[in-house]
Amino acid sequence: MLIWVAIAAATIIPMFKLLPHFGMNQYWALFCVLPVGTIVLLWIMAMKLQELEKR
Repeated sequence: MLIWVAIAAATIIPMFKLLPHFGMNQYWALFCVLPVGTIVLLWIMAMKLQELEKR
């Protein structure tokens, strides 16, 4: 469990800074506590990045 807490903290801190650049509220980074949450947020960020590249 301690390992997961360390991994979650290591992903939440950068997400606080990255999510506002993708038009999302920075507090969505707390969703990274769940394993599925990290995957979903990365997927959403990738989709928004593809939209930005098309422009």
